[in-house]
Amino acid sequence: MKKLQFIIFVTIILIVYSSVNFYIFIRGHQAISEFVPDSIYCSFFAFLSVSYILSRCFPGRSLFFFRKIFAWIGSYWLGFMSCFFFILLFIDLLRLINVVFPFYPAFMIEHYQQAKLYTLISVLGFSFLIIIAGTINAFVIRIKKIQIQIPKKSAKLDHINIVALSDLHLGIIMNRIQLKRVIKKINALQPDIVLIAGDIIDESLAPVIWKDLGKMFLEIKSRYGVYAVTGNHEFIGGAESAVEYISRYGVKFLRDEVVLIDNSLYIIGREDRDVNRFTKIRRKQISELMISADSSFPTILLDHQPFDLNETVKNRIDLQISGHTHHGQMFPFNLITKKIFEVSKGYKKIGDTQFYVSSGVGTWGPPVRIGSKAEILHFQVSLK
Repeated sequence: MKKLQFIIFVTIILIVYSSVNFYIFIRGHQAISEFVPDSIYCSFFAFLSVSYILSRCFPGRSLFFFRKIFAWIGSYWLGFMSCFFFILLFIDLLRLINVVFPFYPAFMIEHYQQAKLYTLISVLGFSFLIIIAGTINAFVIRIKKIQIQIPKKSAKLDHINIVALSDLHLGIIMNRIQLKRVIKKINALQPDIVLIAGDIIDESLAPVIWKDLGKMFLEIKSRYGVYAVTGNHEFIGGAESAVEYISRYGVKFLRDEVVLIDNSLYIIGREDRDVNRFTKIRRKQISELMISADSSFPTILLDHQPFDLNETVKNRIDLQISGHTHHGQMFPFNLITKKIFEVSKGYKKIGDTQFYVSSGVGTWGPPVRIGSKAEILHFQVSLK
């Protein structure tokens, strides 16, 4: 049943991806057919549209160079594809309005083919500017400072300095250079504890192992260590191997587990909700996990995907930290994440429970952020 659901899911994704590419292909061909031979245009477009898929077809370390090239090209094509699609939709909407209420200038009507070419150049130029700005924005990591009060008399500590992050997506795109910058910023905050809310690995673990990126986690300086939970991407690439590899380097995964930190607060780590889709394992309910925790102490829950917030409130968790959404990563997808998730990004308090959903520090697909920021969370938590 789960295999069938996966096949259906992949089929839908491929249909949508193919349809969007076909729409862009047709509209581009209409504008450029008078100036560029069909054979060149078709070959170039086909190369771009299949690059991301081809990047998965180079197994083994010896072919890593080709995998890397196709991954970068394919990832950026996803970004350009999104820009082209929404800009072309807007242009086609204007064309439709012009049919009902003519407003096009005489030049466009009298020199229609030239107008299409100028429109194409404008679309390409505007898209390039968006992608360049989005790339710069994606690699600028902000520190988000949040002051939290969780007054619990049982806590031994008066306060704790927590650094949290999510969605590293380590792999070909999110590489050693960016991870080094992330770790440098973490250490500069002098954390008592570091929490990672899932999606440490992008999809395939192989590029991470080949570059030995996991070893860099040993450079994190934290009084009480580094704790993490799985995200959906760990399960896409194989959660057991990903957890085993990252755990070698001092990262403690909490997989439906509870740990008491210095007799002061509980960190509760939930297995990602997609464990049910990829394995036969059922993740525990929060109520089951709370059996191992004393609610007179502060409780912090790590749950990668911010669904079912009422369950967290019902179990009187003090703070939940999540990621997953990327806040859409590229506009206008943030409008969609706002509809899907009760909290797409940022802070919200429901009852006595405080939530923070991070937009993440890495990227999936194109290394581009438009209307979303890469962030590391700095929680200054008062426990008295």
